[in-house]
Amino acid sequence: MNQLTGALLALPVALWGTAAWAAEPGKAESALNMTAIIMFFIFVVVTLGITYWAAARTKSTKDFYAAGGGITGFQNGLAIAGDYMSAASFLGISSMVFARGYDGLIYSIGWLVGWPVILFLIAGQCRNLGRYTFADIVSYRLSQVPVRTMSAIGTLFTVIFYLIAQMVGAGQLIRTLFGLPYEYAVIVVGCLMVLYVAFGGMIATTWVQIIKAVLLLTGATFIALTALNHTGFNLELFFKTALESIKTSALADHKKIVADGKDFFAPGGLINDPVSAISLGLALMFGTAGLPHILMRFFTVPNAKEARKSVFYATGFIGYFYILTFIIGFGAVMMVSPNPQYMDAAKGVLAGGNNMAAIHLAHATGGDLFLGFISAVAFATILAVVSGLTLAGASAVSHDLFASAICGGNVNEVTEMRVSKISALVIGVIAIWLGIQFEKQNVAFMVGLAFAIAASANFPILLLSIHWKGLTTLGAVVGGALGLITTVTMVVLSKTVWVDVFGNKAALFPYKDPAIFSMTIAFLGCWLFSKLDFSERAKAEKARYEAQEVRCEIGIGIAEASKPRVLSVPGLPGSRESFFLYFPLFFFRRGWRRP
Repeated sequence: MNQLTGALLALPVALWGTAAWAAEPGKAESALNMTAIIMFFIFVVVTLGITYWAAARTKSTKDFYAAGGGITGFQNGLAIAGDYMSAASFLGISSMVFARGYDGLIYSIGWLVGWPVILFLIAGQCRNLGRYTFADIVSYRLSQVPVRTMSAIGTLFTVIFYLIAQMVGAGQLIRTLFGLPYEYAVIVVGCLMVLYVAFGGMIATTWVQIIKAVLLLTGATFIALTALNHTGFNLELFFKTALESIKTSALADHKKIVADGKDFFAPGGLINDPVSAISLGLALMFGTAGLPHILMRFFTVPNAKEARKSVFYATGFIGYFYILTFIIGFGAVMMVSPNPQYMDAAKGVLAGGNNMAAIHLAHATGGDLFLGFISAVAFATILAVVSGLTLAGASAVSHDLFASAICGGNVNEVTEMRVSKISALVIGVIAIWLGIQFEKQNVAFMVGLAFAIAASANFPILLLSIHWKGLTTLGAVVGGALGLITTVTMVVLSKTVWVDVFGNKAALFPYKDPAIFSMTIAFLGCWLFSKLDFSERAKAEKARYEAQEVRCEIGIGIAEASKPRVLSVPGLPGSRESFFLYFPLFFFRRGWRRP
C-alpha cells in the first residue's frame, strides 16, 4: 500500500508537468484549454482514488480477477458498455458516417448484433462453467495444459494487437486534443493502465469503465441533441440539410461523392464486394463473442441470471450509443463540413484528421467548455478499454499459463496475484514500446485483426466446447491454431499490410477481411481432428460432457460470490443502481429515508 500511495501522489504531479497544454481544434500544442486540463485531472484523480480504495479490498485472486463476483447485473452492464465503447467506436464510426454516409453504419451494426449471440449462447454458460478466464470454460472437460496454452496464446494475440491500435490512437488523439507530445501521451496512458490493473485489479477496472460509460453516454447524448436542435428536431430537415452541406464541403471524400454522382444515403460506397461485406460482418459479430476482456466480465457477477442481465443492459446502452454516433456523423456533415475553421482545405481533410468529426462537432455545439469535456471523455474512453485489455492479458499469463499450465494448479493465491501484477507491468511496458514504434504506421488494420483472431481462434473453441459433445483436446488445439495462423497470414498478405505497410505492388490475398475463410478453417479443423481422435482421452472427454451440460445449465457447484466490492449508498432501494448515477443523493443521504 505504501508503494501505491507513493505512485498515486507522484503521478498527478508528473501529469501536470507534461500535460500543460491543450490544443484548439486542429492546432497542435497551441493555446491553453484549462477546461480540458481541469476535467482531465478530475478524472485521473477520481479514478486513482478508486484504485486506492480497490487495492485495500483486493485480498484474493477472486477479488483481483473477478471483483469478488459481487457486481450486480446493471453495474456489470454499464461496465461492459464502458469496456466495449472504445475511442474507435466514438470517433471512428461517427467520422466514417461523416465521410462515407450510410455505409458507416456497417461497423456499428456489426458490433451490435454480436450481443444477442453472447446473450443466448455464451453469457450464462460462461458464468456457470468458468472462474476467471475463458480458458476455464474451454478446459472444463478437456486436457488442461494444451487447451489453456492455446487459449492463452489466442488471448495474448488479441490483446496485443488491440492494445497497439489503442495506444497509437491514444497518442495521436491526446496529442491533438491536449497538445501533449506523442511519446509522453503514450507513456501517460501506459502508466495509468498499469496502476489501475496492478493495484486495483478488476474492482478498479470495473469502476473506471462505469465512470467512462456514464460520461461517454452523457457527452454523446448532448452532442446529438444539440445537433438535432439545429433543425428544430425535424429529422427530415436534419438529413436534407446534411445532404445539401456535402455540395459545398471542402472534404475530399465529399467532393468525390458529388463528382461521381453517388447517393450519400445509399449503401455500397465503402464495401461493394459481397465476400468482403460478409467477412467483415462475421468478424465484427463473432469477434465480439471471442474478446477475452469482454468474456472476463461475466465472472464478476454472482450467477448466470445476472450475467444475462449484464448483456441485456449492455446491449441497450451500446445500441443507444451507436444510434447517437449515427446522428453525430450526420450532424458533423451539417455543421462542421461547411465551416472552414474545422477544415484543412489544402489536404481535403478535417483539421487534425478525419477522425476528429465528433470533437469538432462538440466545439461547434458547445464551445470551448464542451470541447474540454469531450476531450476528457475521449481520454477516459481510451483508459477504460486499455485497462480491460491489460487485465485480460495479465490473467492469461498468471492464471492460465503460470498457475494452471506450468504449476498444475499447485500455487497459492499470493504468488499467482504477484505474477499477474508483474504481467500487467510487462504488458504495459510492451504496449508503450510498441505504441511508440508504430507511431508512423497505419495501424487501422490491427483492430480488424484483433476481431478476426477473436472470431477465428477464440470463438470456435469456446462455442464448440459448450455446445458440442464431440469436441476433443486435439480438435480444440488444432482448430484454434489453424484459425490463428490463417487469420494472421491472410491479413499480412492482404492489401492492408502487404501493399500499404510493406510497400509491395500487389496483394497476394485479394480480401481485406479474412474471417469468412479463417473461421471456416477453424471450425472444420475442430470438427475434423475431433472426429479423427480415437484416443482413450478423447472418449473420456466426450463422456464428461453430460456432467458439464448439467453444470452449464443450472450452475450447481459454482463458487459463491464474495462480499460485493461495489460503491453503494446505504438506504438506496435495490442493488442495481450505480453510485455514480446517484451521486447527488450521497451528500443528502442523512436526511433521506426509504419511502
